[in-house]
Amino acid sequence: MTYIRGLVLFFLILFSFVVTPVRAGDEPFTGPASGGGTGLLTIPTARVIKENTYRIGFGWVDPYTYYYATLSPLAGLEINGRITSIRGVPAFPGRTGGQGDFKDKAIDFKFQLIPEGKYMPAMAVGIMDPQGTRIYASQLVVVSKQIYPFDFTLGFGNGRFGKKPLLPLDETIKIEMISDPKAWLKDSQFFWGVQFRPSEKYALMLEYSPIRYHKQTSDPAQAKYFNESVPSHYSFGARWRPYSWAEFDLSYQRGNKLGLGFSMDFELGKPLVPLYDRPYKEAPGSGLNPVAERITEALHAIGFSDITVTLKGEHLSLAAQNDTYYYAPKAVGRMLKTLHGIAPDTVKHFHLLLRENGVPMTSFSMERIDVRDLFSEKLSAGEFLRLVETKTDPAGSADATGRHRKLFTYGVKPVVETLLNDPTGFFRYRVGAKAWGSYHPWTGASFIAGLEGFPLNNVTSTNEPLSIPVRSDLVLFKRKDVVLDRLMVDQIYKGGHELYGRAAAGLLEVQYAGIDAEVAMPLFKGRLLVGLGGSYVKKRDPDNLFALKTDGVKDTFSTAFVNARINFPEKEISVDLKAGKFLAGDKGVRVGMSKFINGVVISAWYSRTGTSIFQDNFNRGYHDKGISISIPLRLFKGSDSKTSYTYSLSPWTRDVAQDIDHFNTLFDFIGRNQKIYIEKDARELIR
Repeated sequence: MTYIRGLVLFFLILFSFVVTPVRAGDEPFTGPASGGGTGLLTIPTARVIKENTYRIGFGWVDPYTYYYATLSPLAGLEINGRITSIRGVPAFPGRTGGQGDFKDKAIDFKFQLIPEGKYMPAMAVGIMDPQGTRIYASQLVVVSKQIYPFDFTLGFGNGRFGKKPLLPLDETIKIEMISDPKAWLKDSQFFWGVQFRPSEKYALMLEYSPIRYHKQTSDPAQAKYFNESVPSHYSFGARWRPYSWAEFDLSYQRGNKLGLGFSMDFELGKPLVPLYDRPYKEAPGSGLNPVAERITEALHAIGFSDITVTLKGEHLSLAAQNDTYYYAPKAVGRMLKTLHGIAPDTVKHFHLLLRENGVPMTSFSMERIDVRDLFSEKLSAGEFLRLVETKTDPAGSADATGRHRKLFTYGVKPVVETLLNDPTGFFRYRVGAKAWGSYHPWTGASFIAGLEGFPLNNVTSTNEPLSIPVRSDLVLFKRKDVVLDRLMVDQIYKGGHELYGRAAAGLLEVQYAGIDAEVAMPLFKGRLLVGLGGSYVKKRDPDNLFALKTDGVKDTFSTAFVNARINFPEKEISVDLKAGKFLAGDKGVRVGMSKFINGVVISAWYSRTGTSIFQDNFNRGYHDKGISISIPLRLFKGSDSKTSYTYSLSPWTRDVAQDIDHFNTLFDFIGRNQKIYIEKDARELIR
């Protein structure tokens, strides 16, 4: 009866929405539930975190501990990755090992179908853990409505919130809400809650959670901790947000358990240290030098190399390599400020060319009067670029060598790699640094060496290599503390009609040596990139930095692919397609999607290939998948930089849909040097 009275009260409050003014948007009611997704304590709400933000944190309600990361790459979409650890329940009952407590990995999705309006509540659909063990899986519909400072939520879901747990799945994805709506309706139960937030720093919560812990038999915690119904389905909690980016949660759940939580929110791509471009000042007396020399030295001082300056009457032509600025328009803006301040008044036209390792990428031709109007704010950056003639197939200058050409480049960056869920331990890792150097003797050429060292390395595994071990023997290489990552030559060529070619040979990556080649071409101003690629490689010896394997086991492999990338600059999304023959000989397609957020690139991929060639059950029927994030150094440095760090999370122990790790790909080399992205990044001109 208490449950029914609560529902009646809730619907009476909903009825009052038509006469009550509301605050727009989901904030400030976007705090996390214990498992990370936006919600109250155990139940989700229809709220989602703001687009291009992310949250990390943990929650504890005995016997569960949750570790999570939540992000919103698109407006209305929230993705939550979580690890659930159960105290006192062994990962592998009856087996000794380093796994410790049982841990479950899952990804949850929530999409806000309808944002909150003046009278309409926000509505969202949630898909929790749609594939794999599905221990804590659910599909749900939830609505939330503000009567500020209150926020009311009502939802309906199956699985974890329903009458019985959902069945586990191997490599398929099942959403009963769509595949069997009658069964979903029959199994689902209502949940509801309210949040009271009198200020930005404090909030109180009340929820009704229908979870039948004693009937969730697929939950490893059930047998030990939930032999009978929990004392109460009502839970209470409080939030404290001392800073805009940090939140502490305290709760009393299930009628007998305290809960704690802590989370931090950040904006993706926002520099932690504000970017500062040091202004250039000419040395006293340098004004007496020739104009070309003054411009050359100025550009070199602010981060350019391989500089060529030509002055002919009213025309000034400049070619240079951008070594510093993440965005091409930012590099152009810095060039123009320099030219505008040094070039004599007789110069009326500027022609700029950006190069990469001597390869001409993009040219810009403009009138000086437009440059003057840009910096005097008579023209916006977008208006200025519409007056500029931009070409991505600039003729000439391909083989011209300028001053301050960098023959050698080098660097050091940190490396963090993880191996999760191995029988020897749930969290295996290695932490160290990679030192690399390149020699560039001619246009497009690079001789590359990379050496990695890991003072912290506990990578090991009892898993044996599988039937066609193209990656399932990777641990043999990763357990080494010192690794010769690469020793190779790479050559890039750009021909007419924007036809690119690339060839590489040597020790291509940590596991393989051989040759790798591809061709590519951008179409429709860069909205579509198409190409062909392939490699012929031999397995390296994990116990010798320079040797190749000679143990008689198959160790020579080849690949062949048709590649495509579709760019959607309006949403900063790209979709990659790779179809053909993978390393192990399986044929099929890999689909990847990337979201660009202020320099941060979040990617995910999924593959479908024919796996009948494998003789082991681990690879048969498997679909390779993973996620990665690339973070630019400029977010932490306080000044601009083209360097980015990448972290990937994907299985090490499968051989399906595998390719070699390419040092450079033509699609990435072409990158954002296309008209559609030059226009998109126009704001960077005057930053």
